[in-house]
Amino acid sequence: MKANDMTPQSETELAQIIKDASGPLRIKGGGTRPIGQTTGDALSTAKLSGITLYEPGALTLVAQAGTPVEEIEKTLAAENQRLAFEPMDHRTLLGTKGTPTIGGVVAANVSGPRRIAVGACRDFMLGVRYVDGMGNIVKNGGRVMKNVTGYDLVKLMTGSYGTLGVLTEVSLKVLPAVETTATYTLTGLDDATAIKALSAALSSPFEVTGAAHDPATATTSLRLEGFKASVDYRADALSKHLEAFGTLSKAENNWAAIRDVTAFANQQGDVWRISVKPSDAAALAANLGATAVQYDWGGGLIWAQAPTGHNLRGAMGDIAGHATLIRGTGQTFHPEPAPLAAISQGLRDRFDPRGILNTGIMS
Repeated sequence: MKANDMTPQSETELAQIIKDASGPLRIKGGGTRPIGQTTGDALSTAKLSGITLYEPGALTLVAQAGTPVEEIEKTLAAENQRLAFEPMDHRTLLGTKGTPTIGGVVAANVSGPRRIAVGACRDFMLGVRYVDGMGNIVKNGGRVMKNVTGYDLVKLMTGSYGTLGVLTEVSLKVLPAVETTATYTLTGLDDATAIKALSAALSSPFEVTGAAHDPATATTSLRLEGFKASVDYRADALSKHLEAFGTLSKAENNWAAIRDVTAFANQQGDVWRISVKPSDAAALAANLGATAVQYDWGGGLIWAQAPTGHNLRGAMGDIAGHATLIRGTGQTFHPEPAPLAAISQGLRDRFDPRGILNTGIMS
């Protein structure tokens, strides 16, 4: 197979490449997230690009998998709309170039700080088109949230990292942009107290859309969004609600840096992404042997920087959670319990019986 055959110009050409493949294929979108120990020839979806349908009134957008996220965000902004799950841009953290694509975002279920308020990328998916491991073109879902036909392959494909099929087109629900975004901070809190403050804010009726803590600066950040009058009112009420934790002060919006974990860029060591119960987060972080940590999602997400090769999963002990190695060498994904691993392997065997799509990424 010639090198130029590995960047198909159409879904039909992609299907033929997969059908004719005699060995593993390493699926590549924009090249910004080289996560996992994949093998085989690179197969790029970069040429499958373009917004094929956008209906602002229906809050619906359909785009080919190789469409740059920047293009989608620019198109939405022109209609005062947005991707509410604010996907992370990995380039700064991983030191990659490339261009983030919507197919890569969906394949990895990439979601930012606002996930605590509106949900993950998976929750905004309406439909997908993809090519399975036998070269079959499959369509599932639709263009409205009420579509319920057959198996929900849309949710299954989102976050499957290209192991079940190669995405060619995705349908998404979008949301209106907000008039005002404001960030408020508490300072000087230790990790455990900060997470209690974040939990208090998130359990309040004041619609917090971002809740993070940076131990390096002892800064606890909260985000409010909406109409200005509403934001001002909720900020005042939230300040009173959290007065036991200190004085809530208005600060610069820094959510892109929080989302992209820019503080860990250009630093030595591995970077881990750990999902855990917020109530366990501070105790877990203290025992990880990490050189630095940051908390997002009210403490439910820990970003940890650790010495190269450090057995961070072993340091988790009996605390429930899972750790993904985002930057470093080793097993990327947390080992699954045997029953779940059997289900996952069964799905891969059904969707990709030859085992050629992103082989090894889950090991």
